[in-house]
Order: sequence, then structure tokens, then C-alpha cells
Amino acid sequence: MRASGVLLPISSIPSNYGIGCFSKEAFAFVDQLVRGGQKYWQILPLGPTGYGDSPYQSFSTFAGNPYFIDLEVFIREGLLTEWDCHSCDWGGSESYVDYEKIYQSRFKLLRMAFSRYNADNDPEYAKFVEKNAYWLPDYCLFMAIKNEQGGCGWCDWPADLKNRQAKALRDARKRLDEEIRFYEFQQYWFFKQWCWLKTYANNCGIKIIGDVPIYVAFDSADTWSNPKLFQFDKENMPKAVAGCPPDAFSATGQLWGNPVYDWKYHKRTGYDWWIRRMAHCMELYDVVRIDHFRGFDEYYAIPYGDETAEYGTWEKGPGLELFRTLHDNIDDLAVIAEDLGLLTDSVLDLVRDTGYPGMKVLQFAFDASWDSTYLPHKYDHNCIVYTGTHDNETTRGWFENLSEYDRKFVQAYTCCKDQPVEECVWALIRTAIASVADLSIIPIQDYLCLGNEARMNAPATFGFNWKWRLMKGQLTEDILGRMLALARLYGRY
Repeated sequence: MRASGVLLPISSIPSNYGIGCFSKEAFAFVDQLVRGGQKYWQILPLGPTGYGDSPYQSFSTFAGNPYFIDLEVFIREGLLTEWDCHSCDWGGSESYVDYEKIYQSRFKLLRMAFSRYNADNDPEYAKFVEKNAYWLPDYCLFMAIKNEQGGCGWCDWPADLKNRQAKALRDARKRLDEEIRFYEFQQYWFFKQWCWLKTYANNCGIKIIGDVPIYVAFDSADTWSNPKLFQFDKENMPKAVAGCPPDAFSATGQLWGNPVYDWKYHKRTGYDWWIRRMAHCMELYDVVRIDHFRGFDEYYAIPYGDETAEYGTWEKGPGLELFRTLHDNIDDLAVIAEDLGLLTDSVLDLVRDTGYPGMKVLQFAFDASWDSTYLPHKYDHNCIVYTGTHDNETTRGWFENLSEYDRKFVQAYTCCKDQPVEECVWALIRTAIASVADLSIIPIQDYLCLGNEARMNAPATFGFNWKWRLMKGQLTEDILGRMLALARLYGRY
């Protein structure tokens, strides 16, 4: 069935406390999606973030980001007061997240709420801890030790903790019991509140598209607690890390630094960890977008310690066997394959054999060849079309930065010659929604015709990413009406 949706990260939702969260504004955004004729809300990964604030470098693939917990719920529960919350410094901007201020204020308040909470009086708490026993104790212990060690990565911890020696772990659990329970508390309230929001969205006819990074962060509870899943040496240090080889955009390639999987070990376990991971995701979301889908066919492995990605090698991934196993073990697994970039025949075969829809991005369509596979007249219906993604410029910023030649191509293709730039953005939105793609997803920045001041992420840069926020009142009823009209016109409502 044809449908349309909007891309907006949780962190970008308006709120009173410096960053988007599961607050009344998130519920109001669901209502706006309904009035705009939308059926999907796509978000970015929900995991807890660390240095750099990237949701693609999380301390856990299973845990949730405590920044997204709605503090006003704690006020209603008597765990915080309005004065507690309003006395904190959340930063001076409604348009951008100040992560340093958020870190300092948010954890102070979470600790205050934890000190006033009695888990013994909440029967749901014990059920949550029991249900999530396959990841929660390791994550909470990992975070407690990390705090005790001054925040440094687990590879720099004392050897007995780094290598998970039994006595060291027993002693740590006893010594850090209060801190471990603090992290349990965070996760309980994160998942409780997310369930409220997702249930509300689903009841309103809105499905949630989540985002699953193919790799986990090196400094994560996942790698520390399950080193056998990765290509580590006897000292639990990576043999190789992930990235991309040199290309026209980067002479030295992209060095991501994530540890790569030991796929032979995963196969011997029947892909148990992946089954748990994806089953967990299907509880959180209605559909999952798997990032860097190419890595399941072939992955680029760079020797650990290299300063660039120039000397990596392509290695064989698990291929179709993994996805057959997942479908045999997980009901209603719904996946979008992020199949962007330079793709080999074997990757294209894998996407086709899974049956998953791939992605089409309009910003990639208008190159000098006039023959891009991203041009809408070349689409098959089994795909998801985007004007741009979280890694791209906003459509307005992209259009304004085009060469005159490419801009004329866009204007001719979308029939917006001699129109103001705002109308050219809307012409591109119309082109995406009018296409045969089963689903169209438009970043909210494009509906607002915002420039690159609203860009979410510029890959391979640091310091300005993941900060943009939607301001209260910015998404107007006029814009929602225009969204609804396009959804109706092109059979997506």
C-alpha cells in the first residue's frame, strides 16, 4: 500500500528541557502527522550516546538513551519538582542541543529522581528486569564501572575488569550495587515511556521506522560482555575495524573504527545474538532500517591501528543465510535495506533475494550523466524514496549549492524553472511523493524549506552534528495542509 512519512529524530522534538524526549510535544507531533496525512514516523537510533553524541556510536545496542526520558512524568510521579527541572541550565538555544549542558543537568535530575523512587512498590519493575536479563545486567555493570573509571573506554580498565575475570566482576557488582540500580532505573523508565509513545502512535495509525546500525561501538557493553562476537585478539583488542575504502569523495577512505564481527562464530551459534538483537528491535519499532546493508554481503576490514582506511580488504559477510535465520525465528520482521553507495552485483542480488525494499535518494539523482538509477522514472515500486537522509544536506541547502548545470537539470525534471527556491524544494518533495515507490519519507527540514543550518549530520566532521531541533510552532497548519494535499493527490492517504 502506498504511504508517506516524515523523518524526525527524537532529539529534535521541541521540549522544555534542552533536547527532544518522550514528552507531550512528541505526542503532539504524532497528532500533526495524522493531520498531515502521514502513516510513518522515521527516527534515528535510540541508544545511549557518548563522546561525539552520535546515535550510531552507542554504549549499547539494546539500551535506551536516558536523555529521552520525559522529566515531566517524574514531576507528576512526585520524583521531581518543577523547581528541580527549571533550576537547571539546559543551554541558551531552542534550535540546537547543548550536549554538555544536557549531560550535566539531566544526570543530576535522574539521580535525584532515583533517590526518591521505591522499586519495591512498582510490580512492573521486577518484570522489566527479568524480561531483559539477557542484556540489562551487563549494560548496567558496564556503565557503573565506566563511571568508576572516570569515563574511560573499557579497553583501558584494569586487566581483571577489562577481561571480565569472575572475582573482579563479583566484587564490582557488590561495590557498585547502588550505581547499577541507578542504570536499571533509567532503562525501566526509558522503555516504559517509549512504549506509551509508540502505542499512542500506533493507535493513531502511525507506524514507527527505527534505525539499526550494522555495527556496534568499540566502547560498548556489547563488545565488553561478548568479545567472542567480534574479531578480537587474545587481549580483547580488535584485529580489524570497519570503514569504507578510498573513493572520489575521500582519498583516504572512511575509518569508522567499529569492530567487525566474527561471522564464523555467529554462524556456529545459529546467529543467536542477531536474533535477540532484531527481536528486541521489532518490539521497539514497526519497521527497521538496517544501516550499511552492503556489509552483510561483503564488509571492508581495516587493520586495527591504521590511521586511514587505505589498506583494508573486502571480506565475505553472512549473506542470505542470516536473514533466512532471522525470518525463521522472528514473526513479522519488517526491514528496509540501506543499499546506498557503490553496489556490487552480489549486494544487489542479496537485496533482491531478501525481498526488502531498498532506498532511493533524490539528491543522488541529478548528476551530469542524466542517467542515475535514483531518477524516479527508473524506480521499481518496492523501494523507499527520500528527498535526503540525516547524512545529507537539507534539500534547500543542496539545491542552493548545485552547479548551474545541475540546477537546470533539477528545474527541468521537476518543472520549477523560474520559481523561488522554496517552490523548488516543494517540487522535489512532490516528485518523491508522486513516484511509484511504495513509501516516501521526507525529512521535516525539507517540509519547512530550511537551509543547511538545519542539517542533522555531515559525515566525517565533528562538533556540529546531531544538534538541530524543531522549534515550537514551526510546523504550521498550513504546512500540514500542504502535506495532506500531496498525500491525497498521489494516493498515499
